Amino acid sequence: MKTDVITLDAGEAGSVELDDAIFGLEPRADILHRVVRWQLARRQAGTHKTKSRGETAYSTKKIYRQKGTGGARHGDRGVSQFRKGGTTKGPVPRSHAHDLPKKVRKLGLKRALSAKAKAGSLIVLDEAKLDVAKTKALAEKVGKLGWKRALVIDGAVLDENFVRASQNLEGLLVLPSQGANVYDILKRDTLVVTKAGVEALEARLK
Repeated sequence: MKTDVITLDAGEAGSVELDDAIFGLEPRADILHRVVRWQLARRQAGTHKTKSRGETAYSTKKIYRQKGTGGARHGDRGVSQFRKGGTTKGPVPRSHAHDLPKKVRKLGLKRALSAKAKAGSLIVLDEAKLDVAKTKALAEKVGKLGWKRALVIDGAVLDENFVRASQNLEGLLVLPSQGANVYDILKRDTLVVTKAGVEALEARLK
C-alpha cells in the first residue's frame, strides 16, 4: 500500500510503501477491546483500602451488659453494624492486571494501525524535527495541517526540540515507536507516523 509523505510545512516529500500485513488488515473490534482492557487494567493503581474490624481505633471493652437491656448482644463498638466500625469484606490493595498473550497484543497493534489507515486518519510525515523548541512555531504548523487530536509516532529516538515544543500543545502526543500502543492510537483522531516510525513499527511487528 503506497501512501504520500508530507512535511511539517504541508509540502510533499514523495511516497512510502506500507506493509499490508501491518497497515492493511481488516479492523476487529474484539481484538482491540481485549487489548485496551488489558492496558487500562495495568494502569489501575489498586490502592483502594478500607479498615477491617481489627484496624478500627475503638476500645474492645464490652459496651453494655450481656442480658437485661432488651438489645442485641454486642462485644465492642468496632463491629461493622455500628457507625465508624470496621468494613466487612472491603477492598484491599491489589493489582488489577491480567495476562494477555503476546500474539494478541501484537495483533491488536496491527489492527489499530490498520483501522486508522482504512479510515483515512493515517498520515506519514517526513520527519518530526524542529530547529528550535518553540511551542508557537509548532502550533502554527499543526494548525495549518489541521491536526487537533493527534498522536505522533517517531523512530526509536525523538527530536528533543519537537518533544519540548509539543508538551504545551493540547491534544498532541509524541511517542517513540516502542511506546506505540492501541489505547493511545484509538483515542486520537489522527495518527501521524514519521518515515523512521514506519520502519521501526514494521521491524517491531514482523
